[in-house]
Amino acid sequence: MGSHRRKAPSGFDRGAGAVAVSLLSAAAAVLGAAGASAAPSAPAAPADDTRAEVDRLHTEAEQATEAYNKAEERTGALRGQVRRTQDRIARQQERVNELREALGSLAGAQYRSGGIDPSVALLFSDDPEDYLDKAAVLDRISEQQAGQLDELQDALRELGQERSEGAGKLVELEKSRKAVAAHKKTVETKLTEARRLLNSLTEADRAAYDRASRASRTDLPDLSGAVPASGRAGAAVAAAQSAVGKPYVWGANGPSGFDCSGLTQWSYAQAGVAIPRTSQGQRYAGRQVPLSQAQPGDLVTYRSDASHVGMYAGNGQVIHAPYPGAPVRYDPVGMMPIASVTRV
Repeated sequence: MGSHRRKAPSGFDRGAGAVAVSLLSAAAAVLGAAGASAAPSAPAAPADDTRAEVDRLHTEAEQATEAYNKAEERTGALRGQVRRTQDRIARQQERVNELREALGSLAGAQYRSGGIDPSVALLFSDDPEDYLDKAAVLDRISEQQAGQLDELQDALRELGQERSEGAGKLVELEKSRKAVAAHKKTVETKLTEARRLLNSLTEADRAAYDRASRASRTDLPDLSGAVPASGRAGAAVAAAQSAVGKPYVWGANGPSGFDCSGLTQWSYAQAGVAIPRTSQGQRYAGRQVPLSQAQPGDLVTYRSDASHVGMYAGNGQVIHAPYPGAPVRYDPVGMMPIASVTRV
């Protein structure tokens, strides 16, 4: 009976087997490494990063816009102050000139009538009584001259103060003008960079971003049952609703385009109410109330620095001018962190 025992492997077979095992082990190691590297979540797509960066730039541009609006508002106020100061200086200078002219006339009259010693004049006078009458007049002229001299000194002192104040206002005005220019440059730089990034997107990604930017409510949402806080608040809401669909234009306060605080300021102006130009100023334009008590017409400011503002329209909606490329629209009141709710 033959033996069924397996033959011992030759040296060649043993070497081939070792190589095979080694190759399998190496393949397993490579596959394992590949599996391990694939385990973490995939990184964000470049388009997502670009969109996030564009949103950040728009936020920073809006903050710079509100700083620009504040500086521009201050510049306007200073221009008015400088103009009024210059008017006062002109009037005061005219008064000084009149006083000087009057004093000159009195001095001339006194010189012509009283140029010699009074006792000598009396001795040679043909009519002593007439002389005494003239002397009394001269005394009164001297008293009047002294009074007008005091008045002239006061007027000159006031004129100097007005000129000093005017010079200070002009210096402050120049600083404010420079601040306006600096903030304007910042806004334009941010928006230029945002446009550059948007233009770097593929056509499909750009279209998706544009759709998201315009994915808003420009139609009237259900605001039934929303009661304005006052008649003027109701008028302001109606004005804001009339602006829905108009473009965001930084630094603009209507009527063809708006930035965020420009929209709310313009809306209240249509109701006959003046409120500050900036979102930070509008935050304190009235009484602050809890969000739970918000009524149409209330101003809602956002972010910790109150750099964005919208108008509460009712039923959890605000009307606001979001950012460049997005029109005035309705959005949920909780679209970003709320800083305050202000009832004007």
